[in-house]
Amino acid sequence: MSLPALIVVDVQRAFDEWEAAGKRRNNPEAVARIVDLLAAFRTKRAPIFHIRHEGTKPNSSFLPSRSGYAVKDEAREQDGEPVIVKRVNSAFIGTDLETRLRAAGITTLVICGATTNHCVETTTRMAGNLGFDARLVRDATWTFDRVGPDGDAHSADDIHAMTLSNLNGEFARIVTTGEVIASFAAK
Repeated sequence: MSLPALIVVDVQRAFDEWEAAGKRRNNPEAVARIVDLLAAFRTKRAPIFHIRHEGTKPNSSFLPSRSGYAVKDEAREQDGEPVIVKRVNSAFIGTDLETRLRAAGITTLVICGATTNHCVETTTRMAGNLGFDARLVRDATWTFDRVGPDGDAHSADDIHAMTLSNLNGEFARIVTTGEVIASFAAK
C-alpha cells in the first residue's frame, strides 16, 4: 500500500498582498497547519506535490513577473519535491499531475492550500471524480470574503464552511491536520 501524497495548492504571496490591501480571510492558522503537514510528510518520506498558479491575465497577481507569484517561504518546496504549474483553477487540467500520481501508484491525496472555494475545491472535486481517495484538510485551507452576484456579502467563514459541506462525502473526506498526522503515527 502506497503512502498518501500531499497536494499543496497555491500557497503564494499574492494572497498576502490581497490581505495587505484589506481583503478579509478566514483561518489565519492555515499556513502553520500546512507547515505541520509538510513536516509530517517529509518525515515519512511521503510524496509531496507543490501546485503553483500562473496567472494569464495582464493584471493578475499571479504572473511570474510579479511578487505575488512566489511561494511563501515557509511552504516552499525542497529538493526533489515537484512543482506543478497550472494556469486554471484545477491542478489536473493542463498538467501532468494525474499521470505522475498514477505512475507512482498513489491512490490517496491529502489536499491543502488556497483558496478553499476556488483552486482547492476544483482540484478536490476532480480528484474525487478521477477516483482518488481525496482528503481535504479543513484547517489547512482558507478563503476570502466575497460579494455574490446578488450583491449580498458572504463571509470567508461561511464560504469555507459551505465549500467543505459541499465536498464532504461525495468528493472527499474532510479531515484535520491532527487526524492526518495521527494516521501516519498509526502506520
